[in-house]
Parts: sequence; C-alpha cells; structure tokens
Amino acid sequence: MITSKDIKEAAKRMGADIVGIGSIDRWSTAPIQMDPKQIMPKAKSIICMGFRVLRGSLRGLEEGTYFSNYSAMGYGGITYLYMPMTVINLAKMIEDAGYEAVPMGHQSDWRAIDNSGYMKKNFSRPVAPGKAAPDVMINLRIAGFLCGLGEIGYSKMLLTPEFGPRVRVGIIITELELEPDPIIEPGTLCNRCMACVRECPGGCIPADRTVKDNVGGYELEWADVDMERCDWVFQGGAESEEGERGDYFNENWKSGKYKPSDISPFYKAPPHLYNSGKAVCGAKGCTRACMISLEKRGVLKNKFENPFRTSKPWHVDWSQEAIAVDYTPPYEGKDSPNNIKSNDTDTD
Repeated sequence: MITSKDIKEAAKRMGADIVGIGSIDRWSTAPIQMDPKQIMPKAKSIICMGFRVLRGSLRGLEEGTYFSNYSAMGYGGITYLYMPMTVINLAKMIEDAGYEAVPMGHQSDWRAIDNSGYMKKNFSRPVAPGKAAPDVMINLRIAGFLCGLGEIGYSKMLLTPEFGPRVRVGIIITELELEPDPIIEPGTLCNRCMACVRECPGGCIPADRTVKDNVGGYELEWADVDMERCDWVFQGGAESEEGERGDYFNENWKSGKYKPSDISPFYKAPPHLYNSGKAVCGAKGCTRACMISLEKRGVLKNKFENPFRTSKPWHVDWSQEAIAVDYTPPYEGKDSPNNIKSNDTDTD
C-alpha cells in the first residue's frame, strides 16, 4: 500500500519542491465546473505539488534588461515542460499500484470557464443531466490551500511558507486514499500589507472590492481582481487615450486600442513563449511586491544572502526619445555584408 510519505518522497525525487495532500471531502462546496468528483466520481484524495519559480527568473525584469526568462523559465517552461513530467510520472507510480490517477497541469485551454470563473458562451454543453460542461478545471490555487501547501493572499495568489507567491501548481486526482495534511490557517503569511495593490501597474487589484467564499470550512477573502484588465496590463499594454491609436498588440480585437505602458520597453508585445507568457509586467504587484514584503518580514523559508530590490523601480518614458544604446556587434565590422538595418532571421 502506498502511503502519503511514499507519495511525497517520490514527488520530490521527480522534481516537485513541495507536496501536500487533501482529502476529497474538502471539495464538498466546490462549484460544479471546479469539482474534482465530476472528473473522478470515486476520488478519495488530491495530491498537490508546488514548483518554485526561481527568484533569478525575476532578476532581469527587476533590472529592466531580460524579460523573457520569467515567461519562459519561470512560467511557460514549468507549466508545459517541467511540471507535466513530474505529475505524469507520479501518476504512473499510483496506477502501477492499481489505483487510477488523473494528472493535471497548470492550464487547460479547453476549460468551459474563463479566467474569472464565468461560463464561456457557446463553448460546450453537458453530455448528461447532473454533469458539468467539458472541460472541468480544478482551481489550482484553491487546491494548494486545501492540500495544505499555503494560503490565498489578498492578491488571490497562493502563498507558500517556502516561496511565497513564487510557485506553480500541478495536481493528481486519485482513488488512492491518503492521509491528508493540515490546512494552513488563513492570515499566517498574508498580513494585508497591500503592496500588491500599490505596485500592480494597471491597478487590477482593488483595495476596496473583495470576494468572500467558504472553502473547505474556512471563510476566505481576496481582492476581486479585474482579470480582463490584467490580461493586457500583464503583457505590457496601456489604454490609448482618446484620439490616439495604439498598435502594441497584433490581435484584431485589440487593434488600435493599446500602446506600450511605462513598464514595457517593447514597441510591440513580444511573441508567446511555450504557448503562454508575454509576462512583460513580470507580476510586478502580485508576485514581486508580495515576495519583497514577505522576505523583509523574514517569514519565508527560502532565504537569500541579499535583498531582491536594491534600487528604485524603473519606468519607461514613452513621451521622450529613446535612449541610445552604445553597442557594436562583437563579431563583424561595420562593412560586413551581415550588417544590415533590418534582419529578423534568428540563426543562433
């Protein structure tokens, strides 16, 4: 018989940083579109694994010089490459013992609900009465809370004692009955300092509008985050002013509406990485500001020799001429046939 101790040791060997387990009864109040028993009616346990986002993946954003690393290595790479390997291999171990296991990564592009939890119009329909519309998508941050990995902070982010908000989550729904972990009491980490509110570049996290819900017998409250606004602020966009055309985004529905914001150095939104990303704002409020606050209070287990923020945050002034870069190509002279004004071909 596989025990909770066996599961945790195996998950960490396979690449998870932290592991928690919740009994299925903790999801008794879950809405139908987020109910794990809609996926596995005989589910007994949910295993939740946390994968750290390296603080170094945020360094280039903080300096304003290397933006793609967070989207690639701290977000998309974990979500689409690293996490699935661990989740799938742990599920194999459970199924080898004769218990069904459903591996679930961070995102489901087929889910029937949007980022705010509302049903997508004309997307899918239930196959029978009493069933959810496909695809069901478990709220992974809530799973982290119900499995004892951390608490839900004011920003709606999962905050863990080890890494604060620097964590991605994957889960396994299984018929295997395992000993659950205790739930971390709300308010253990988040002290409502509101750093996330102050530093969100788009004002997406309101200080005066919250969501309250009973989750696993606990009354939780977090900010009613404007997810639609967060979508384009996250990617470095700002609303164009009246009479002004902004072509920061190429998508038709955004065409002409948005310009680069003062936290984006890019003339146009850069391309996706691993089918996700464009995290140009670098989660400035909900992750970086929160992390800085938690580290200053000394409440995180993952400690560092030096503070993360060492200088005043930068901003791009788009009303001024661009700052010149004193740069000479290191390999060829100015008369090289390769020295052309525009070359978008990547041969590296």
